[in-house]
Formats: sequence, C-alpha cells, structure tokens
Amino acid sequence: MADVLDQSEVDALLSAVDSGETLHDEPMVFGRGRQRQQEVRPYDFKRPERVSKDQMRALEAIHEGFARNFGASLSGFLRTIVEVRVATIEQLTYSEFIHSLPNPTCFNLLNATPLEGQLCLEISPLIVYPIIDRLLGGSNAELFIPQRPLTAIEWRLVKRITDRAMTTFTEVWSSLVPVKFELAETESNPHLVQIVAPNEVVVVIGFELKMGTRAGTMTLCLPFNVIEPVMGKLATQSWLAYQRRAGNDKHREQICTHLRSAAVNLRAFLAATTITVNDLIRLKPGDIIQTAKPATAELILQIENRNKYAGKLYQHKGARAIRITRRAEPDEGL
Repeated sequence: MADVLDQSEVDALLSAVDSGETLHDEPMVFGRGRQRQQEVRPYDFKRPERVSKDQMRALEAIHEGFARNFGASLSGFLRTIVEVRVATIEQLTYSEFIHSLPNPTCFNLLNATPLEGQLCLEISPLIVYPIIDRLLGGSNAELFIPQRPLTAIEWRLVKRITDRAMTTFTEVWSSLVPVKFELAETESNPHLVQIVAPNEVVVVIGFELKMGTRAGTMTLCLPFNVIEPVMGKLATQSWLAYQRRAGNDKHREQICTHLRSAAVNLRAFLAATTITVNDLIRLKPGDIIQTAKPATAELILQIENRNKYAGKLYQHKGARAIRITRRAEPDEGL
C-alpha cells in the first residue's frame, strides 16, 4: 500500500478480524481516516486481452494497406473490379475461431519466416467458387455454390489467388519486420488443423471481398505466440515513426532505382526556320537552308519534348557531340 496505517487504523483492523465482521461484510480498503469500497472488475480467463488497443489499431492499419493492394492485384488478374476491405479485427481463442468457420472451406496454413509457428488464411466458398468460375471463363450469372471440398484442379486455381495474397502480405509486413509469407499446407476441414492450443489467444482479421454481385469473406488468423516477438513494434507512436521513416526511405530508394534504368528521348535542335511549300518541293541534295542562328550559338537539348539543357556543338572521337553549358529555360526558343 502507498499509505502507512496509523495506530487507530491498525486497532480497527484487528478488532474487525477478532469479531469476524470481515468474513460477512463487503471487502473494504482502509485509507486515511475513512473506508471505501474496493473496485471489482470482471475478467474472463477464457478470453484474455493480450493485445492492447493501440496494437490492434496498428495491425488494422497494416492490413488496410494489404486490402487495397490485394484488391488491385486481384482486379488486374481477374480483369474485373474486386473490392477488398477490412471488416473486423478481434481477439478470440483458437477454438472459437475454428468453430466460427464453415466446413468444408478453403483453409490455408502459412509460414512467415523468420517468425516461428504458422498462421491461417481461410477463404469462404461463397467467393472462392465465383473466382474459380471467372478463371474458367464463366459469367457468375447463375452459379451454384456446392457444399463439398475443393478438387485438386480447383486447389491449383485457388493457389494462384493465395500466391498473390502471400506476395502482398510480404510487402505490407516488410515495413514492420523483414518476413516472407509462404503457403505451407491446404485443408478443407478446419477442425483437423491444430496449430496452437484451443485456449490460445489469436488475433482474427476479417476481410470482405466483393466481385460484381458476389461477395464473401477472407479471414487471417494470427496466433499471439507467433507474432509476440514483433508486438513491441506495434505501439502507436513508435509504429507511426517507424512507418514514416522506413516507408519513405524505402519508397524513395525503389523509385530512384527504377528511374535510373528508364529510357528517355533526347533531342538537340541545331536551328529553326521557315520555308515555303514550293521551296520544300524543289529541294535536292547539295542545297543549303539558311537560318538566322549563328554557328557559334548554343543549341537546345530537349528531354521528352521539354527544354532541359543548352550546349555547344563539338567533335569527340570522330563523332559530333554537344557539351552542356547550362540549364535551359522552359520557354526558351530553339
């Protein structure tokens, strides 16, 4: 206790114990000269809150970025608009998560190297079969959703979707920790998969997928013991600072790397003048076109049709060359 009991409070406590009043009365906490009722809050041992609200918001922000990127990737692959958004994020026990899934379903076990343990990615049959139908050239107009496990051919088609999800997960998580997501196993009955103890806490992130008139869910299960090593990086302020610094530096480096290898058109203009159509028709080899520009004047170099530099004409190793002398003005005449 922060306060020290005085003699009167000690005497009151001893007399209460001798008389047995504390066995029948409500629990009391003795303070300076008064008594106050102890605050009691309920706690469910079956669903402990091991992830703070700040960390849950950080996880939600990460996977909102995944939803945007994954939706764009699926839209390009399926050649139709696919909308993906984060619908729910909550803490459950693994047993509650498994019993909330349909059976059969599309259940995938993921490895996230170098994190130890496995993660789960479940995709609802309500959206899996329309995607398969789309890949095989169907229209999804009157599609029946069968209540059966996926066939071997259907699993091969779904793997093209999960591979894109793994790539996107790796990209969005790389801003937090270097990790590589890979598909380890697939299963139709989620009750046959036991990656952690039934009462172990897991973070369940639910996504909603929409493709035309069809909609379904995709659920990512993150066991706490798998992501515990990186939970310290999910504090609000440290996460935002880390994301701002690492994200900007990484994006800048990627952009610079791609720009260095980009090809651009470079043109140098000797001079400009005008002639009549009659003179143009009568031109023949050996004719000279006179311009008003002196031979010693600077030439304008354009990059992608925009003035960039000015320079003078030289000869270098037997070839015509231009030595840049200054930057050209955007509206400078040729």
